[in-house]
Parts: sequence; C-alpha cells; structure tokens
Amino acid sequence: MAADTVRIMCPNLTCRKVLAVPGNARGKTVRCKNCGTNIRVPGLNVSGDGQAKSSAPAA
Repeated sequence: MAADTVRIMCPNLTCRKVLAVPGNARGKTVRCKNCGTNIRVPGLNVSGDGQAKSSAPAA
C-alpha cells in the first residue's frame, strides 16, 4: 500500500468495511464498493509546526 493511502471505515452500520483510498481523494466524497454508501474522506489539517493534526474536534 502506498504511503499516501488513506484508510477509512464505512459509516454504514451494516457494512463497516475498511476502504483504502488514494491520498488525493482527501476532502472529496467516495462510494463504498461494498454497500454503495457515499463517504466524505477527511482532509489533512496541518498546524504551523508542520505536524499533521486529526480532523476530529477536541472534546
């Protein structure tokens, strides 16, 4: 698997398939090949010091 591959899990509770999408799909919508659910691929957030941060909001 390439280094720029993004692994995401299908949010459909009856599917939950792990998808490997190319890094250039960040911020775009992809379709699960297993169930057909549309999934938004998270974008990459980069802080000022160059470290990647999670796109999930802090609780």
